[in-house]
Amino acid sequence: MKILIVKLSSLGDVVHAMPAVQDIVRAFPGVQIDWVVERGFAPLVRRCHGVRRVIACELRRWRISPLSQQTRRAWSVFKAELQQEHYDAVIDLQGLTKSALVSWLARLNPGGKRYGLANQTEGSSFEAPARWVADVAITLAAHSHAVTRSRDLCAQALHYRLPDELVFGLVPQQDQTAVKALALESGLHGVVALVHGTSRADKEWPLAHWRELAQRLNNAGFGVALPHGNPAELQAAQNIAQGLAHARVWPALSLDALTDALATCTGVVGVDSGLSHIAVALDLPHVQIYNFDTAWRTGPLPPSNPGLVAMRQCSVFAQPIPSVDAVWQAWLGVLPNAATA
Repeated sequence: MKILIVKLSSLGDVVHAMPAVQDIVRAFPGVQIDWVVERGFAPLVRRCHGVRRVIACELRRWRISPLSQQTRRAWSVFKAELQQEHYDAVIDLQGLTKSALVSWLARLNPGGKRYGLANQTEGSSFEAPARWVADVAITLAAHSHAVTRSRDLCAQALHYRLPDELVFGLVPQQDQTAVKALALESGLHGVVALVHGTSRADKEWPLAHWRELAQRLNNAGFGVALPHGNPAELQAAQNIAQGLAHARVWPALSLDALTDALATCTGVVGVDSGLSHIAVALDLPHVQIYNFDTAWRTGPLPPSNPGLVAMRQCSVFAQPIPSVDAVWQAWLGVLPNAATA
């Protein structure tokens, strides 16, 4: 069986689609899965277990100058790569016009079908062409978590029962043992990454709160790592680290290098952002901070058997913002050893 997944962007959405791939691999051993994604996120998808081929596109950039010679040449190359294979199923997990176009361009084997969303789920984008292009449009529960949305669509399209276990299959490319050992040799219990940056200013947590949290982590024997993605985030990271004994501002890193760096950490505390979702996919102890009541849709899912498995990840929601005490208590909950560190 050959399957094409169409999930183009954004970073968090791409991460949320990864468990659906693991479900398919489990249901159909030997299946071939290809994935179309925006080029900027391709390095991450290449680390997703079960994905054979990543087909990178740049629709975001191409639409700026769609008729330029450069765009037409790049589009031609992309289309040729997309149409190298014929698929038994093309599954559009995005539900937008641009993903519907990609789905429509993909070639099918005899008897193959295109699958997509029949409806908009709460808090998610949806555009009618996604339904028109699909040979089979699947209706999902309106109140669906982003991870569950993709898993349910694939399970209904390919007729398998969803497993109870939730696995992202995001695999770091480097052995993290030696790096983690260095932190322990330095006398620290480990390093906690603080994901303070986000693409939306209204999702930010106050700088003073980050500094207080970082100080508490230092006092408990944890080093602090501060990633950043632009000059403003770099300045914020430097302000958080200023005066702290065990705080390091990471250099600018590519997405794949950043994924490897996060994997070396003891845990992560972050706002609702792509990096926080990567932390979830890496199965790190993680606290995700929300000042919008959307954690039910994009935040860490609770374990399916909470009585048997300790909670390693959770979200904290409050308005106007969660307090430092609330985030700290949540951190102690996902990493119990921190309470006695």
